[in-house]
Amino acid sequence: MGWSHPRWPRPAGPEAAPPPGRHARGGIRFFLLTLERAVFRPSPAPSVLDRARLLLLGAFALSGLVVFSWLARIPSIRDALGLTPTDLGGILLVGSIGGLMTVVSSSALLARFGSARVFATGAVVMSASFILMGVGPALGSRWLFLLAIVVNGVGGAMLNVPMNIESARIEQAYGRTVIPHFHAAFSAGAVAGSVLGAASSSAGIPVGIQFAVVGVLVGILRLAALAGGMLLPGGPQPAERSGTRRANLAAELAVWTEPRTVLIGVVAFAAALSEGAANNWLALAFVDGFGTSEATGGLALGVFIGSMTLVRVLGTRVIDRLGRVTSLQVSGLLGVIGLALFGLAGHPLVAVAGVALWGAGAALCFPIAVAAASDNPARAAARVSVIASLGSVAAMTAAPLIGFAAAALGAQHALLAVMVALLASLAVSRRVAPRAGYDLARPKLAAAGPESLQAPC
Repeated sequence: MGWSHPRWPRPAGPEAAPPPGRHARGGIRFFLLTLERAVFRPSPAPSVLDRARLLLLGAFALSGLVVFSWLARIPSIRDALGLTPTDLGGILLVGSIGGLMTVVSSSALLARFGSARVFATGAVVMSASFILMGVGPALGSRWLFLLAIVVNGVGGAMLNVPMNIESARIEQAYGRTVIPHFHAAFSAGAVAGSVLGAASSSAGIPVGIQFAVVGVLVGILRLAALAGGMLLPGGPQPAERSGTRRANLAAELAVWTEPRTVLIGVVAFAAALSEGAANNWLALAFVDGFGTSEATGGLALGVFIGSMTLVRVLGTRVIDRLGRVTSLQVSGLLGVIGLALFGLAGHPLVAVAGVALWGAGAALCFPIAVAAASDNPARAAARVSVIASLGSVAAMTAAPLIGFAAAALGAQHALLAVMVALLASLAVSRRVAPRAGYDLARPKLAAAGPESLQAPC
């Protein structure tokens, strides 16, 4: 059988005969298909797309650094404010109200103001609130610290949703799985933040000074990334919207009633709850459950983050090979088995093995959910907003919810409650399958003019 293409008619005569050998025919066909894809299905200019990807990787890493640099100083904050575990859990729960209100309305905010404005505002708000989070313990003021936590949640949500939407747009522009790499960057930033917090504590640097320096520097870097081209051209802009504000708002909020989107949100919620619970309580659960030192508990958390980061770096090919549904199901099973091993372990080594499996299982679930929500480029922004919003809700509520359970059951056994969410994620795993009629390997991009730099949004 020969090969033909409407733009390259098969020549007549002896030249029409294919070269002998199946491998030769396959090689020529592969070359021509590759050439066709490069000529007639151009992707955004590599410089624009690659720059946006690198800058967004940096933004995710900065988010991980900020969060974990203050989580590492929780003991110092607790002592400065005289908080019990119940007090700390209550402050975190009340403090999440600002973030909860923001993530629920994030889709409407993006529709009204655009990703660039929302991200820039979030960067400023989060830097200012992070500085206040350090001032509160320095003054011994619980109320100031609580206010800072509330505002920090608002800023974090304003950053989180645009970043996840942009990661989906970049993945569609590349035509292959790349979203897990952004979450791997967050994990790498988390490791750096933990080291920064531990080093600052060891050096006797006050929380207020550390948070002020980190807040200012990270805010500057985020705004620089935005100015440098972190957002791909072609995203929805406020000026492009038509109709009344009420009609536009109703259109954006309508995605919350879509069954598939909500069920994908269950996957995102479970993933964020699992990761958030481990980040906040794993080290303490290891110390309390096995009577180890604080350093050993920190190493256990390092195993979780390291396992998760490794799978996120290598897991893109797994998703491309196995597909989303199978990858999510394997991840869910690993997470359930690992969490059960840790929660029921009677020996530290068994617990560490469980932590490694738990981290591997938690690695790909949220990136898969974001990719599934962005299958339809026309509605990707609103749907990814739902996924990111539910993920933010889970991340913000994980610490206080596990804290309340830990008061009665102990932190090690309290973490077993996360299995309920993981099992729910497994139950709806088939909902992440690519929607019929959309070819993930060939995203639809414009082919001419300046708009050729645009990615689906």
